[in-house]
Amino acid sequence: MSEHYKRSGHLLVWLALLTMPFWINLIGGYTALGSRIVVMALAAMSLNFLLGYTGVLSFGHAAYFGLGAYGVGMTIKYLAPSTPLGILIGITVGTVAAAVIGALIVRLRGVYFAMATIAFGQVFYFIAFRWNSVTGGDDGLSGWRRVPIDLGFHTLNIGGSETTFYYFVLACFAVAVAIMAALLRSPFGRTLLAIRENERRARFLGVPIEFHIWLSFVISCLFVSVAGTLYALLNNFADPHGLHWSQSGDFVIMAVLGGMRSFWGPLIGAAIFVFVQDFISSRTDNWMSFIGLFFILIVLFFPRGVLGMIRRKANS
Repeated sequence: MSEHYKRSGHLLVWLALLTMPFWINLIGGYTALGSRIVVMALAAMSLNFLLGYTGVLSFGHAAYFGLGAYGVGMTIKYLAPSTPLGILIGITVGTVAAAVIGALIVRLRGVYFAMATIAFGQVFYFIAFRWNSVTGGDDGLSGWRRVPIDLGFHTLNIGGSETTFYYFVLACFAVAVAIMAALLRSPFGRTLLAIRENERRARFLGVPIEFHIWLSFVISCLFVSVAGTLYALLNNFADPHGLHWSQSGDFVIMAVLGGMRSFWGPLIGAAIFVFVQDFISSRTDNWMSFIGLFFILIVLFFPRGVLGMIRRKANS
């Protein structure tokens, strides 16, 4: 029965995502909002790869999200008007930075690891904030747009159609999620769970803890860099806020809100967070107060998140 519910859940998630442009208007949304939900879901699921499955908290994932965003924007603006090249460079920059920084902080644990990720993330934030001539500083990197993709037999007009861009984002999301799921089902993923549950016992069994945590951190940041490139393409813009630690806090809220130790939980959390943010922010400047209150209520009464609550109802 559990396997049946799991397969039904997967089917419902993909059905909802594939048909979103057709029903999101009925609930007060729009296609670009759907694209944003998918992008933020990928970012939250990327963080959850490290937090939910490895048990390591990072408040610096926005740094690699922002590096991906600036990577694609600066490539299209300064180097070559190519969307695929921009995405590739954005992902590469974010992943390489994560590999270097991860190697420096991998021996830290708990709050010390989290604080170190904030510190390094803020370094990138202040570089983007101060380097006005290249990054645009506080005004952000503008003056560029996503470019249609020439597939040889067809030109994918992601620049002119929001629906086309949505399905492009969804295709990238599907590939990233498939790779993530395969990694978590592999022996490597099982080892991450062992580290999460009992690091001391895993070390006693001969597991190279530091290497696995470093690799989990790098993989997680690779996926969040993908999300960052897509977010920049969605807005045709990149700004320093995408690198700020508060953006990392949003990713953590999304993961916890939906269900931190479940695969699809961060997707649900991101959908709720983005939709509520869009709805309330159009009516009041104090929208963060409502988000904070909602988050507190979820943590107090549903500590396993929204998906955990749904599963409990289904099993009762």
